[in-house]
Amino acid sequence: MSYSTYPYGWTDNGKVINITKEAYESILSQAKADAPIESCGYALGVAGEDGTLLITENYRLTNIDHAEEHFSLDPKEQFAAIKYARANKLKVIGNWHSHPASPSRPSEEDRRLAFDPNILYLILSLAPADSGLPYITDKTQPVLNAFHIENGEVERIGVLLK
Repeated sequence: MSYSTYPYGWTDNGKVINITKEAYESILSQAKADAPIESCGYALGVAGEDGTLLITENYRLTNIDHAEEHFSLDPKEQFAAIKYARANKLKVIGNWHSHPASPSRPSEEDRRLAFDPNILYLILSLAPADSGLPYITDKTQPVLNAFHIENGEVERIGVLLK
């Protein structure tokens, strides 16, 4: 895949991360259960010596705003998630949230609130027909993308089911 800029405001250079089926299904079932409220959590996993990332667990967090187009993480749950990850030799690969009725791409608010360039920001869209992405062949399936966001610049990273 060649380096390109999408009309959605991100660049894509072909990078990918992997996610286990169990972790993906956990994220998906949580997002569906919470809809139409945005759902959220931490994507936990391992980093290979070669820099590859594998998401192995979804650590469910509560959207304390209980909003359909916004989320805020519970600080106590965040602390518990970090303790859990450390105790289980896992890394916080990123945080994730759902877009129950909009595409899998960062909103202006998502960009503005992306303070940590060392993690990924994953967005699960339950409205895939709106994604507009050329590589989506089945417009009935949810779309999960990962993004590296730094200084307002967005790079999409593909997510592969492992």
